[in-house]
Amino acid sequence: MACNTLFITSLNSGSNGNCYYVGNKEEAILIDAGISCKETEIRMQRLGLSMGKVKAIFISHEHSDHIRGVCVMARKYQIPVYITPATRSNCKFKIKDEQFRDLRSHEINNVGNLKITAFPKIHDAAEPHSFIVTCGETKVGVFTDLGIVCKELISHFKQCNAAFLEANYDEEMLQNGNYPYHLKERIRGGEGHLSNKQALELFIEHKPAFMTHLLLSHLSKDNNSPELVQQLFETHAGNIKVIIASRFAETPIFSVKAEIPIETALPAPTKFLDQLILFPSTG
Repeated sequence: MACNTLFITSLNSGSNGNCYYVGNKEEAILIDAGISCKETEIRMQRLGLSMGKVKAIFISHEHSDHIRGVCVMARKYQIPVYITPATRSNCKFKIKDEQFRDLRSHEINNVGNLKITAFPKIHDAAEPHSFIVTCGETKVGVFTDLGIVCKELISHFKQCNAAFLEANYDEEMLQNGNYPYHLKERIRGGEGHLSNKQALELFIEHKPAFMTHLLLSHLSKDNNSPELVQQLFETHAGNIKVIIASRFAETPIFSVKAEIPIETALPAPTKFLDQLILFPSTG
């Protein structure tokens, strides 16, 4: 039976680890597992979430802040890991081969009533992907570790009822900060991360009218400010709830549901009713 409500939370977001939970009442997935299995369990328990509902882990790319907890979690709970062949070849996973599932661009992966689709993104990794998770009419996007705003990102962002969106750095803070030049260039050079400005432009120009939640993610500890980001986006958010995904703790759970138009939700008239309308009684 199709569902129409998704429950989402960021368990951690930042260069120290990334892990995002998306699920319905019956099953859930994790996008990345970049914090330890133990810490993931602790944070989920605080939220009242069960690891028993997690039916799959989807890996965006091979950087350590996205895969740190994968092996222990996959072995302990016998969870399948969806990963592209090139990404897997760059990881040293000690997991049985039968637990891996090949992840391919634009293919729909069914996990219970959840449908997960990956699409390519620009980042300095072997085969990096972003994700759309669908349940019924509801869509949630996970868009982090982005070098640029590409056409694929715009197209998928415009479909989302809720999204995890990277706002990694403030341009002035990065420029005037203490990072070495080569690291600054890696971050802002087109294959690293999105700035607040880039993310904000995407949001202002392409947010759909039906979006309800925006979780700003992967903020830099040294080159950004949660307060700054919150203020920037809330100015343009309207009725959209803006949340900063922390690098230190989980967010609350948010319920996301697509509103089905009344004309779509109502059953079509039966032939008998049509006849009553077309041929009213004359008695």
